[in-house]
Amino acid sequence: MISYLDFEKPVAELEKRIAELRQAAVTDDIDISNELQRLEQKSADLLANAYRELTPWQKTQVARHPARPHFRDYVALAFDEFIPLGGDRNFGDDEAILGGFATLRGRRVMLIGHEKGNDTASRLRHNFGMGKPEGYRKAIRLMEMAGRFGLPVVTLVDTSGAFPGVEAEERGQAEAIARSTEACLGLAVPMVAAIVGEGGSGGAVALASAERVLMFEHAVYSVISPEGCASILWRTAEKAPDAAQAMKVTAQDLEKLGVIDRIVPEPVGGAHRDPAAAATALGDAIDDELGRLSQMAPDELRRLREERFLHIAG
Repeated sequence: MISYLDFEKPVAELEKRIAELRQAAVTDDIDISNELQRLEQKSADLLANAYRELTPWQKTQVARHPARPHFRDYVALAFDEFIPLGGDRNFGDDEAILGGFATLRGRRVMLIGHEKGNDTASRLRHNFGMGKPEGYRKAIRLMEMAGRFGLPVVTLVDTSGAFPGVEAEERGQAEAIARSTEACLGLAVPMVAAIVGEGGSGGAVALASAERVLMFEHAVYSVISPEGCASILWRTAEKAPDAAQAMKVTAQDLEKLGVIDRIVPEPVGGAHRDPAAAATALGDAIDDELGRLSQMAPDELRRLREERFLHIAG
């Protein structure tokens, strides 16, 4: 069952009609193949037109779609031989940030990313992708391990932000995020980050301070959520669409501003409509970037990271 967003209502109504006709064809033994073909083409055209002109707020809705693929989905669809590694060797393990060894197109990598979960139980277990200090300290440990073994680091960013709870602050959330960002910037091996859904605040930057930052076509990346921005500026979250427009949260805007380097295309209708195709496109883009970066010396990689952040929107 597809979960439709508000702007997809015309498509939802047409696809409901198509489903009813298919059922009728089965029960009544009527040949309506021509009519079905016409309606299916009309539905495909409606969907393509809708996604061709998405507003920033609509893209935010797509990035948050409940069926959108997350870290575990990309591990299964784009990577091989994933060996999960847990714990920060200090406090405990955080299931909002996962990581471990993996293979991409025959290349061994250290893969780290946010996991939001795909149902109520898993979303609670993974804390909706909001990392705690031990999650970022685990990421630091894995990045340091990658440096020792000479493995490139790949991160998949998908979080509304780091967990803001009291216990996270008690365990040094701000320090852990800062140290994780520092670890990214100091890596002696290639690093490619991909914003695959939401990239929210420091919780995203802590895993995205790479020399090459990719972003899915309908992902969003910002210092604060549109709702949070609207609540501060207009004292109401109802202005979130206006905030999203002003904040330049889309991949297309951020590429122009120099915040990201490359946009990865999604299947028509978003990654949730064809996760396998989305994962293939993501894997191809990451592999291409790693192929180029693997030829660079450690000092050159660090220089690229430093320059990209000093010259953002400059």
